[in-house]
Amino acid sequence: MSERGALRTRLDLLAREVAKFGAVGALGLLVNVAAFNLLRHTTDLQVVRASVLATFVAIVFNYLGFRYWTYRDRDKTGRTRELTLFVLFSAVGAVIENGLLYMATYGFGWNSPVQSNVFKILGIGIATLFRFWSYRSWVFKALPAKEMAAVRGAEGVVAQGGASPAERTPAEPVRR
Repeated sequence: MSERGALRTRLDLLAREVAKFGAVGALGLLVNVAAFNLLRHTTDLQVVRASVLATFVAIVFNYLGFRYWTYRDRDKTGRTRELTLFVLFSAVGAVIENGLLYMATYGFGWNSPVQSNVFKILGIGIATLFRFWSYRSWVFKALPAKEMAAVRGAEGVVAQGGASPAERTPAEPVRR
């Protein structure tokens, strides 16, 4: 494959990964904001405490989406390590997200429902950049290239209704 073709393939894979990460993240955003507003308006919790609880509800939701959809083809051998790093990086993201809300609420006195939601969402946006980098770099480690090619090849053949490469006999043509 040419250098240009390889770059195109890598960019396509990255675009697909960003799209899946964004889809899970968008749903996680809805879970986070809905839980935040529900807690804020139905309990006596302070704004930042309600936000922290909502963030951790969204973190659980996001882990399931990332592990079983976005990064389902990534290494699954070290689940304890993966979960530990996910919680660690998610906690750092929660500090970024809720630190901004804390500054706005207690530093500047911006505490109306609209202001709280604006700073909550802004914090989520900044924390998302950190989380994307950390999750793909450290938590959901890519499989070695040889294993990844085998996984993708098997997924493609199965999606087309054929046998996996290991099950195909030499006499059976490859369907395209």
